[in-house]
Amino acid sequence: MRTTRISSPAIGAAFVLCLLSGCAGSKSGTNSASDGRLGDAPITVNTRFAAGQVAEAQNNPNLAIQQYQQALQIDPEHKATLYRLGVIYAELKQYPQAIDAWQRYLKATGNSATAYADLAFCYELSGDIDKAETAYQSGLAKDPKCAPCRVNYGLLLARRGRVNEAITQWQSVLTEAEIHYNLGGVYSLAGRNEQAKIEYKKALELDPTLSDAQQKVTALDRN
Repeated sequence: MRTTRISSPAIGAAFVLCLLSGCAGSKSGTNSASDGRLGDAPITVNTRFAAGQVAEAQNNPNLAIQQYQQALQIDPEHKATLYRLGVIYAELKQYPQAIDAWQRYLKATGNSATAYADLAFCYELSGDIDKAETAYQSGLAKDPKCAPCRVNYGLLLARRGRVNEAITQWQSVLTEAEIHYNLGGVYSLAGRNEQAKIEYKKALELDPTLSDAQQKVTALDRN
């Protein structure tokens, strides 16, 4: 099922040899990471962000959160850091913290439509459907062409049984084949396998290059 999500902003920061929270001062008296410097170089927000990225790569979300929080002490509106905090907290199902991060990210981006989409998706994950729908609508008011809002809002509506409204959201950003593919995914998740197969097959008829749809049909046939 196609869910549009935005990528974290690119950060071109070099990373030192050890995670910042674990670096100690050398015998020559250079400052430790806890002093805000590494040797003679100051620790910047990008260095902290890079440390968080390494911690994520090492599957250590708690350390990543620590590094990102320290990055925000340097720059409270660092967009890449706020984005990653929102993602991690949502993955850990710590939704109040995730929502706070997304709200701060929304403000840092100047209330961008894609930031509204992320906040809305987190509201949906937390079970607050009303706030999710309101956030999607706010994003679309900001930018009616915002694909993340249109696609994810459509998925929310389809999962709630509001299929016609979902299709209306998708029509401006997806092909007809992709619309049927998304409906197939919604029906499959709901356990409506026969209806899912019908939608996947319609998607294939309209676009034979959708190999994922064929794989979904094959998998459902095995069940």
